[in-house]
Amino acid sequence: DTVPSPFPASTSSTTSFAPQRPGFNPSIRNSSTTIYYLLTPASPQGGFHRNRGRTVHTLHSGRGRYVLIHANEPGAEKRIESFVVGKDLEKGEKLQWIVEGGKFKASYLLPDDEGGVESKGGLLISETVVPGFEYCDHDFLPEEGLHELVGREKAEELSWLLSPLGKKA
Repeated sequence: DTVPSPFPASTSSTTSFAPQRPGFNPSIRNSSTTIYYLLTPASPQGGFHRNRGRTVHTLHSGRGRYVLIHANEPGAEKRIESFVVGKDLEKGEKLQWIVEGGKFKASYLLPDDEGGVESKGGLLISETVVPGFEYCDHDFLPEEGLHELVGREKAEELSWLLSPLGKKA
């Protein structure tokens, strides 16, 4: 099922390295798309990126931390939010969460148990994007953008969560 794209045409930081699929029409989107996303001890973090569409995240296994920068909210210095995803609901861990379009998100793997030292199976989630994901609706946060959003001091604390894909060529 398809819907008209609610987004104006633009390029993004992923446009240059993502192939355009045959028959792609930038004025149309799938109603939704879903992917699996896996962090492992060998690849334990996902760098700051954002989608234009709403993303519904569902935990399947493991534990991790999400860090959100509310880039689309008013004000000079943007709000930062952080939470743990996992199955310990009594401790406030989340099984499902929504990240609205326009917010940057990063994630990293946590040990299977609070106070533990390792993650055996990694962190597996699914992401459902509405309207459906397209590379032209996605971008990575460059270092200078991080400074602009949260200020120098906080940017230094968060810079390890930048994706190398956000660096300008």
